Amino acid sequence: MKIEIDRKSGFCFGVVNAIAKADQELSQQGTLYCLGDIVHNEGEIERLRGKGMVTISREEYFTMSHCKVLIRAHGEPPETYTYAENNHIELIDATCPVVLQLQRRVKTAHRELSKVRGQLVIFGKPGHAETVGINGQTGNQAIIVTSEEDLDKIDYSRPIELFSQTTMPIGAFNALTAIIRERAGDNQKVTFRDTICRQVANRGPHLQEFAARFDVVIFVAGRKSSNGAALFQICQAVNPHTYLVEGPADLEAEWFTGVSSTGICGATSTPRWLMEKVAGTIESLL
Repeated sequence: MKIEIDRKSGFCFGVVNAIAKADQELSQQGTLYCLGDIVHNEGEIERLRGKGMVTISREEYFTMSHCKVLIRAHGEPPETYTYAENNHIELIDATCPVVLQLQRRVKTAHRELSKVRGQLVIFGKPGHAETVGINGQTGNQAIIVTSEEDLDKIDYSRPIELFSQTTMPIGAFNALTAIIRERAGDNQKVTFRDTICRQVANRGPHLQEFAARFDVVIFVAGRKSSNGAALFQICQAVNPHTYLVEGPADLEAEWFTGVSSTGICGATSTPRWLMEKVAGTIESLL
């Protein structure tokens, strides 16, 4: 049976950078704290835990002092940095450059909008680390929208400027902005900023083509990965014989009965070594 790993699957640049910084720090010292999961993949977290990384919550962070803490690719709100300065915490900042630029744009836009009673809207997931960091640039004054039901929060008679969490689906962004434009009517002070990361967004069309080429597709991703869930659905829509696994232990031999080709792909939070391990396990099942 032919087994192929998608060459474009795996960590995006932001995650690669964060993990590289973690590995570098851990090679020099025994313990490094990480504010939240560095990546939504338990296998990679376990690997780094074995080297001395300790994942902490935001609640735990705000009780700590005199230590070294990694900020992951999702970024953090200003209060995280202020607390570090006041409590002798050395931050290893691995915020993705795309997210960092978005934070700066949101901060500037919020300042200008406040002069004209404008509203800054974020298309994102409430509670998601990146959205928390973006909203922090507004003093937590932004309106967070995820679906059409959330659009009633907006006052369409006032200026509106919308930004997006970098990992949201482009199709959903376009659909939501079209509804806002319609509701705003004659209000000309409505601006949409497409701040979706194309390195992430472009994986959808690529995976559609990839999934169509194989009898079976194994999609490798952590259960917590929202990006993984979205990309898995894209693959499954093209190829019904697509299965979601976290690792080799989830594989079932019956999936490969009478199969001549299997494609393996994953999310932006899926390490290459894990997809290779899955491929090796499939070969042993044959």
